[in-house]
Amino acid sequence: MTQTDNIDAPYHARGLRLAGVDEVGRGPLAGPVVACAVILDPNNIPAGLNDSKKLSAKKREALDVIIRETAIYSIAEATVQEIDEINILHASMLAMKRAVEGLPIRPDHLLVDGNRLPKRLSCPATAIVKGDSLSQTIGAASIVAKTWRDNVMTEIAQHYPGYGWEKNAGYPTKCHKSALQNLGVTPHHRRSFKPVHNILYQE
Repeated sequence: MTQTDNIDAPYHARGLRLAGVDEVGRGPLAGPVVACAVILDPNNIPAGLNDSKKLSAKKREALDVIIRETAIYSIAEATVQEIDEINILHASMLAMKRAVEGLPIRPDHLLVDGNRLPKRLSCPATAIVKGDSLSQTIGAASIVAKTWRDNVMTEIAQHYPGYGWEKNAGYPTKCHKSALQNLGVTPHHRRSFKPVHNILYQE
């Protein structure tokens, strides 16, 4: 994705302060959902921005450092308890809203990855399907959110070994599902998710 083919350019050309918003962690069986809002400096956009899922961990981590040094950003979470109480979709929206509210300056416009917007945002916003591949600001947000969440899961894995969270980030891999059966459910597991729920309420 280059500056010329990315959908942020018209906003920057008009001098608008643009924020990209994305979340990671809808699919895992464990851990929080994490969102990030990023306002890039149009005159200092890091090279190589893209959907975090299309980048190697090494490339993501290098870009994460650069983004944090050159951009304005905010990271927010919705907890496992919130995910179980209000469901993963609403928890993702809550995390994104928190990330936007955490920005130290108010954007003129938001580009939000996906097909729907969090409710009661404080500024105009547009939902962009596959936005993390089409917008440099959303791509930057996805990189920071993914790197942050991976680090959170690696930290939690130190206290709950055996589930492979340092490698699978809580996603339902074969190793993780096997550990659920053998080691049981932890406080970091999402009880409303079927594989966890089924183990808790086995007959």
